[in-house]
Amino acid sequence: MQLKISRCVSKTLNNQHAKNTKLQTLHIILIIILSVISGRSVSAQETSKAIENKVKTLLSQMTLEEKVGQMTQVDIKVIGNIEKQHGRAEELIDPGKLKEAVVKRHVGSILNAPFTPNNEALSIETWRLMMRTVQEAAAKTRLKIPVIYGIDAIHGATYTQNAVLFPQAINMAATFNAELAFKEGEITAREVRASGLQWNFSTVMDIGRQPLWPRLWETFGEDVHLATVMGTSYIKGHQGDDFSAADKAPTCLKHYVGYSYPLNGKDRTPAWIGERVLREYFLPTFEAGIKAGSPTVMVNSAEVDGIPGHANYQYLTTILRGELGFKGIAVSDWADIERLYTRDKMAASPKEAVKIAVMAGVDMSMVPFDFSFYDLLIDLVKSGEVPMSRIDEAVSRILTVKYQAGLFDPKPLLPIAGNFATAEAIAANRQAARESIVLAKNDSHILPLKKDANILVAGPTANLLSTLNGGWTVTWQGAAEELYPQEKLTVLEAIKEKSDGKVTYVGGGSFDAPIDVQKVVDEARNHDVILLGLGEHPYTETPGNIETLNLDQVQVDLANAAMATGKPVILLTLGGRPRIITSIAERASGVILGFLPGMEGGEAIADILYGDYNPNGKLPISYPRNTNGITPYDYKPIESFESNVYDPLYPFGHGLSYTTFETSGLKVDKDKINQGENIVVNVNVKNTGALTGKEAVLVYINDVAASVTRPNKQLKAFKKVELNPGQTETLSFTLTPHDLSFIGVDLKRIVEPGDFKVMVGNETVGFTVTK
Repeated sequence: MQLKISRCVSKTLNNQHAKNTKLQTLHIILIIILSVISGRSVSAQETSKAIENKVKTLLSQMTLEEKVGQMTQVDIKVIGNIEKQHGRAEELIDPGKLKEAVVKRHVGSILNAPFTPNNEALSIETWRLMMRTVQEAAAKTRLKIPVIYGIDAIHGATYTQNAVLFPQAINMAATFNAELAFKEGEITAREVRASGLQWNFSTVMDIGRQPLWPRLWETFGEDVHLATVMGTSYIKGHQGDDFSAADKAPTCLKHYVGYSYPLNGKDRTPAWIGERVLREYFLPTFEAGIKAGSPTVMVNSAEVDGIPGHANYQYLTTILRGELGFKGIAVSDWADIERLYTRDKMAASPKEAVKIAVMAGVDMSMVPFDFSFYDLLIDLVKSGEVPMSRIDEAVSRILTVKYQAGLFDPKPLLPIAGNFATAEAIAANRQAARESIVLAKNDSHILPLKKDANILVAGPTANLLSTLNGGWTVTWQGAAEELYPQEKLTVLEAIKEKSDGKVTYVGGGSFDAPIDVQKVVDEARNHDVILLGLGEHPYTETPGNIETLNLDQVQVDLANAAMATGKPVILLTLGGRPRIITSIAERASGVILGFLPGMEGGEAIADILYGDYNPNGKLPISYPRNTNGITPYDYKPIESFESNVYDPLYPFGHGLSYTTFETSGLKVDKDKINQGENIVVNVNVKNTGALTGKEAVLVYINDVAASVTRPNKQLKAFKKVELNPGQTETLSFTLTPHDLSFIGVDLKRIVEPGDFKVMVGNETVGFTVTK
């Protein structure tokens, strides 16, 4: 308590902006003194009140230009010294450009990595020096308002060299392990802050229900509950109880809202989502992220039902602020305010685009390469088209987050040693990678392989680090293989390190390099098994748009040739989407779905191949059998009626182990409950095999009959347990009224009386909700 009180006193007494705050200061000090006397710590409400007073005082001193500057976010290229892009760290920022942006234009936020076409990762020492240079410029301004610097650290500190880079979100979801998501958040925040950066544009709370979408892998899968649990766990790890702490940082919920469900599957194209579906599937994750304390959201770059995200007052103000109670910053995505004019043809001019976005509820514009937003918004306020009250509202939100993040009273940077790329963090990353990999097929127990097996490795994904990591890794698109840390192991390299047999590789030095199919056929004669590495090259956003989920024909030809040899084939897929592998998987002896397991993914896959780790990942999506077979697991009754079927290649929740598990004894504590009551579910899970292993037990419910058609089942709880051979554990789950609720006819969340089913494994038990 003493340290907390000292910190609060320091923050209070060091307010450098107020001229008329003596009474406020005395009031806050009195609160602290009374807290000490009474033996209690300063409450969050009191801290919030103190920040509110500081914001009001600071806002009262600001000019229009200073306020609009706070609402302006520019790319680092605006302050960068392009000519010195490969020079010393102190030369990367142009002093004149920095002064223009921060001192003259009062810019409140900067983002991104400099300055090459790839925006590649920098050393931690370079980042620290650059961030110090930026904040030194802010300290020279009249009101000394610090800049908040944002970065897309979506699976670790992605733009800092040698950072611990975790599996991507789709893989983290496959772990069904919230503790790992929490740990990822902790480690990411620590390494982001050790780099000198302050604001992480993560985590993605969209749900991935359109497999063509090139950002599917940035989501926690297709299920609302799974995405909610994993996303909020990450936020809590990243922010802790106080994201002003030296090893914590604010998160940003992306991309509010409906972005992930484009009708044609292509990035930044229209989503057709009715309000009931929006409220049932797409809003709950964001609501949970807000309740978890995330203080910022980034706006949907596309449009929903004809309204671009940046122009949608209903979503940005009525729902986000009025219904969900969000009080933080709504920041635009890249150049999307200007696109209301250039792309969407909603605004007749760039000036009108700014007006539409600001009045809809956007607080900060990611411009990103000039000061056009700043100039246009000042004109709009002076002409009376945008009221000063709206500016004050937005700036108050921005200043509040800056105070909450401790930017006005910055703590010393964390020492690099002991806080960056530690052995403990790398071990946690490797465990996350192991738990994220899904063993989908294992005919005749082809896996695990014997260490002395002779293995022919073929295919474009087997010897690249980039295909393990995907986009937002070292560079934006993640494809610059030459920039990856060479001490990390590809799948091929990890296999060679473990193998006591012969390992031969037939493949190119890059994803697009030709593969000698005849050589694969010839070499197969001298090997016991073929590991076929297929999948996708790295990508994200619109560069990742595709026309079909089918694999490239060259990969299909390679697979057919490998199958024709008669040797057992193990198919390993890597990539961000479920590409169609049906004909290959049906003929393969084993199938491993790797997705994007991160920088430790090569070793994790080798651990599983050789049985040094018992796989336990489960699919967080339905893996389609065909290109148009994209029905999610929580389908409606009409989707499985007459000729309609749910027939994926592998269903949601599928995943094998080298041991076996059995659930039994499913029961509920009551046959009937009243509306508003909880119900407790118990089930036994037993390891019926010969090896120790982990199993994720998934609890589903079904509302038997309702006024709005209900899914056949919905995931409402899960728990992962580790069991020794023969060991049984009884798990208990509490289902709340919210778990039994849905969006009713009047678009309000309700629980209707009636019968419900609970499903775990092969068992079903029922109960009734009465009025």
